[in-house]
Amino acid sequence: MEIGVIGAGTMGSGIAQVAAQSGHKVWLFDTNEAALEKATKALAKIMARLVEKGRLSEADAQGIKERINCVSDYQSFQNCGFVIEAIVENLDVKRSVFSSLEDHVSDTCILASNTSSLSIASIAASCQRPERVVGVHFFNPAPLMPLVEIVPAVQTASDILDQTKNLIDGWKKVTVVTKDTPGFIVNRVARPFYGEAIRIYEEGIADMATIDWAMKEIGGFRMGPFELMDYIGNDINYTVTETVWTAFYYDPRYKPSFTQKRMMEAGYLGRKSGRGYYDYKEGAVAPEPEKNQVVGEAIVWRILILLMNEAADALHLNIASAQDIDLAMTKGVNYPKGLLQWADEEGIQKVLDGLDKLYLAYHEERYRASVLLRQKAAFGQKFLG
Repeated sequence: MEIGVIGAGTMGSGIAQVAAQSGHKVWLFDTNEAALEKATKALAKIMARLVEKGRLSEADAQGIKERINCVSDYQSFQNCGFVIEAIVENLDVKRSVFSSLEDHVSDTCILASNTSSLSIASIAASCQRPERVVGVHFFNPAPLMPLVEIVPAVQTASDILDQTKNLIDGWKKVTVVTKDTPGFIVNRVARPFYGEAIRIYEEGIADMATIDWAMKEIGGFRMGPFELMDYIGNDINYTVTETVWTAFYYDPRYKPSFTQKRMMEAGYLGRKSGRGYYDYKEGAVAPEPEKNQVVGEAIVWRILILLMNEAADALHLNIASAQDIDLAMTKGVNYPKGLLQWADEEGIQKVLDGLDKLYLAYHEERYRASVLLRQKAAFGQKFLG
């Protein structure tokens, strides 16, 4: 099967690499010739590195490069069985692309969007045949991150969902199926990891370095929330937060923070700009955390129970199965364990008591416990097993 990829940025070129490594002929489309040239050079460097490390032979690396064809015309997609867009997170732009794309592909071609938070139903509605449109959300960097969220819209035909899942499974990815709701699984459930960390900082309970230390050393997370926001980019992370908040009719659980907005407005975007919550310029001295075990454990528990609550609510609303929710968080954002499993191990009543204590103190809806959490606690049940 021939594969089409729209957008030669980091994500699009990464998806093209994944498809080519799985033996597909790939057409990488972009209207920007400089972006295509940059993607070609980046791919050559990646292939050279993989050969140097012994992960690919010279012949295999050359074959992958030859299977990726850079184009600036949709006509190249005429024999594709699957086309995925990986362009700017703007609904109007995506709808325009999908609407014009149908004129250049076969009737059996599956059309996919790599959006991380926008409505697949809305994108599909721009097409004459919306039943062949599906969300296929890769995580960055696509060649390295194992998780892919498969998102059927209300219009998506069941056979299209099955074909898409089989295709991406064949690319040696871990797939989870999720309902078409804002943020899908990962970007919905993960919001408190960032939002509650910022709230703790804003309240003066701990500084950024201490919060990051606690989440890594005590919580077992690979990166602290401020490190991770700097890695993702504060502009991207804020935009996703605002998108999810708006899409959920301004639910206080997803409310963005002024702290992150001001960072974005100042141009402190993180690693890519040389400064974010931390200073990445040469010679900059990293701040030292206050390694207070009691404070650290309180920080971890507060963030963790909000994450568990989001996972419980996603299950309650049938966003995905319990297994897929836990799989998504471990494979998509490298959490040390699935949140529902973690809640089972800690004790659901203990999680509920922690949330109710926060709600009693703040009287804010962001701390309201999921009804499923209350039900499980009341009947002494677990989420898994």
